[in-house]
Amino acid sequence: MALRSFGKDPETNGDHCPTVWLDEEKQELVFQGWKADEALQAQCLATGAIPDTEAVVRLPARMAQQIREALDAADGTAVR
Repeated sequence: MALRSFGKDPETNGDHCPTVWLDEEKQELVFQGWKADEALQAQCLATGAIPDTEAVVRLPARMAQQIREALDAADGTAVR
């Protein structure tokens, strides 16, 4: 797997923080985020089940730029 990093949450100290990657081979975005608490999971479950192979994570909206850059790279529109 070739992971390309697009950055960590700019407002954290660099340890244990949300991060965005692109798996360039599979063309999938990979996220590290904060685990959802029970209340958020309950709200998410209102729209459907969460399989054991999936998880609900939180990412701060301030990471929009890193997410946009990863999306552009995934669909080939990124400027290199």
